[in-house]
Amino acid sequence: MKKIIVFFSLILSLHSAFAQNSENIMTLAEYLSYVKAYHPLIKQANLVVSEAEAKLLQARGAFDPKIEIDHNKKTFKNTEYYNKLNAAFKIPTWFGIELKGQFEDHEGVYLNPEHTVPEDGLYSLGVSIPLAKGLLTNDRMAMLKKAKLYINQNKETQKLQINETLYKAIIAYFDWLRYYNELQVYQAYMDNSEQRLAGVKRNYELGQAAAIDTTEAKITIYNRQLNLENAHLKLKKSQLALSNFLWIQDTPVELNAIIIPDVNTEQNLETSLFNINSFPNNFDLDTHPKLAAMRLKAESLNVERRLYLNNLLPVVNFKYNLLTETPDYSNSFNVDNYKLGLQVSVPLFLRKERGKLKLAKTKIANTQFDISTLKVQLQNKIESIEAEIGSYNNQTDIVKTMISSYEALLQAEERKFQIGESSLFLVNSRESKLINAQLKALELRYKLMQSKAKLFNTTVFGDI
Repeated sequence: MKKIIVFFSLILSLHSAFAQNSENIMTLAEYLSYVKAYHPLIKQANLVVSEAEAKLLQARGAFDPKIEIDHNKKTFKNTEYYNKLNAAFKIPTWFGIELKGQFEDHEGVYLNPEHTVPEDGLYSLGVSIPLAKGLLTNDRMAMLKKAKLYINQNKETQKLQINETLYKAIIAYFDWLRYYNELQVYQAYMDNSEQRLAGVKRNYELGQAAAIDTTEAKITIYNRQLNLENAHLKLKKSQLALSNFLWIQDTPVELNAIIIPDVNTEQNLETSLFNINSFPNNFDLDTHPKLAAMRLKAESLNVERRLYLNNLLPVVNFKYNLLTETPDYSNSFNVDNYKLGLQVSVPLFLRKERGKLKLAKTKIANTQFDISTLKVQLQNKIESIEAEIGSYNNQTDIVKTMISSYEALLQAEERKFQIGESSLFLVNSRESKLINAQLKALELRYKLMQSKAKLFNTTVFGDI
């Protein structure tokens, strides 16, 4: 019961938000403000960036300083064979260089002589430097670079996901507007049919019309009733489809029946919402999120390529440590007391490394081809949609002229019918053609707005 009360309160709050308009009109901008603020898919798109930020934090962790403690002890038959303690503090740096401070304290009867240290332990301060493989780039550096690129790539993906959701929401609004306008057309001509039937009945009672005229007038009303009922059904279904995008907080709401769409949406569409008038002068196709995301992907693959290229080098690791018993005195670190090492390693054939490098180059080439193909596809799609918009504008002008002609013919036929020079059949025929022309005009208006929305969806242009 509590959920039902909350649901209806949300309905009322949605209604009150639009109550400032005496006609209870919900404009496209108002509707989209709810979609952007509360729709789950919009919120889900925002999580894409949060996921990328978490991966970036994870990649930064590879450069975190760390403490290592290694303690080994062996006692057998009351004899301490050895008791070894190694404690180290390591600081990884950007170019594969690692700084290291270490403390060693070893004792025992059977201790390996090389592990012998002073009574109070031995301190060391040193550095490990990769002189070939891993110096200019390594796994840690590559992972961090890719994580940073991944954040930007996900921001572009977020734009696309939000844009796609808004596009579907816009189309749902256009459907609602279209079927609302169709209902108004059918309702107007339903009223005309009822008035015409009343007039025919009066003329029949006065002996000025045949009985068959009343039958034909009734048949016309039945047809109008069928059309009106079908229009009500389409409008109801469009309202439910629109409600899929209406949420308040985390609760879905159903559109109140008294809320109606803005019939002036088409006039306000370009200037107040899409800013299509400034397209294409202010639009750079190279900034398209899909292209930007693919370029970032190519850049990420290039990071991998540089890593695999670096892996062709041999492993040459140099280690140098200064030793002292008294770390409290900085001058106690003497270059005469040191420990150093050199590690060299290289595979004989490098087949694994060469294979990875070749695969990385192939992926980069494929991505570049995809970018070129996508750019052409987007350009052609934009030009196609612009052609659609131009054609629908021309068709709309033609249909407007047709409607004016049909209205003139209907008015003339009604005057002729009133003076007995025409029939009800011809009047209904003229009216049916006028209705079809008006419905055609509504369809063209719908297609025109849909094409403009498609242009917005294709270009991801503007900030709505």
